[in-house]
Order: sequence, then structure tokens, then C-alpha cells
Amino acid sequence: MIILDHEQGTEEWLAARLGKPSASGFSKLITATGKPSSSASGYIHELIAERLTGESTPFHVTEWMERGTKLEPEAREAYEFITDNEVIETGFILDPSFEFGCSPDGLINGDGGLEIKCPAPKTMVSYLADEQVGVKKYWQQIQGCMWITQRKWWDFFAYHPKMRHVLVRVKRDDEYIAKLAAEVNAAVSQILNQVEKLK
Repeated sequence: MIILDHEQGTEEWLAARLGKPSASGFSKLITATGKPSSSASGYIHELIAERLTGESTPFHVTEWMERGTKLEPEAREAYEFITDNEVIETGFILDPSFEFGCSPDGLINGDGGLEIKCPAPKTMVSYLADEQVGVKKYWQQIQGCMWITQRKWWDFFAYHPKMRHVLVRVKRDDEYIAKLAAEVNAAVSQILNQVEKLK
């Protein structure tokens, strides 16, 4: 893996992931059950367009997304206090092919990683009622991060300052990762072929 130190959200970070499938978008390529996603074609076209134009696809930032970004450092500190784990922050992490990657919320020791969510109150309630809800929602992203970073486990940490936290350790699922890798590599091949044809 190639770790880039650009802070997440900066122009350099956006440029590094331009036109590349990223773990946060893997759910657009594959479902949580391992089947090809119906939204794959649209996502692939989006990434081809980014490569052809050199511009990132604009996306709408909701009030809760903005709040989550502001709360993330506080959530990370809470996680470190609760677990006694030191979280190493990184930028975009590229696969050695340089064609896809991920932006973890943190790496832990040599084996683990971290996915932080600071959801809206009603979403947090659903995570509290069933701790697997959040894991299932972000399954593709979590397994994708483990695949790219070659980690054995990933902690899903949901944080709200006025509710108790949710912390679930997710183990690496190599059978699922094999299916995920096949879909991502197929998408990359399609992106490269189409860019060559269309530019």
C-alpha cells in the first residue's frame, strides 16, 4: 500500500483519489451479500468523467455530514480513551496498482483500523438498538479498507456526545474480499479502457 499524507478533504486529497474507485464508494460496485451492485455503471461513468475532465464529482454536504466532520476529532479522542489504542491518521491509501484506494479514519498498530461515524440522533438510536446495523451499512467500506491496508480487523465506532457509544470489532472476511476485489478490478479495467477510447 502507498500512504499519502494529504489531509482528508483537501484539494491534494481530492486530486489523489480523482477517477479512482474508493472504499467509500465500493457499495456502488458490490452489495453487502457479494453480488454486483445495480449502481455500478453510474459510478464507473462518474469516475471516467473525472479522469477525462480532471475534476472531482461535486457532492452535496448535508448538515449532519458537516457536523460529523467537526465531531470526528472528539470521537477519535473518545475511542482512544475507551480502548487505549493509539490511532494513526492517514490521507488516501493507494493500492500498489495506483488505481484504487481508501481513506481510513485511522490505522491501529499493525493489524487494525478504525471507521468513525458521528450520525444524526435517530440514526444513532438505530445503531444502539442493534449494533450490527452500522456494520452492515458500511460493510463494503470496512472490508475494502482491510483489503487495501492488509489489516486483520477494523473497529466500527459510532459516537454521539449525548448518547452512549457503539463499538464493534469487525474481522476480515477473505471470502467476501475476493468477491469485492473481482468487482473493483473489473471496474478499474473498464475505466482504463473507456478513458483510452474517449479521450
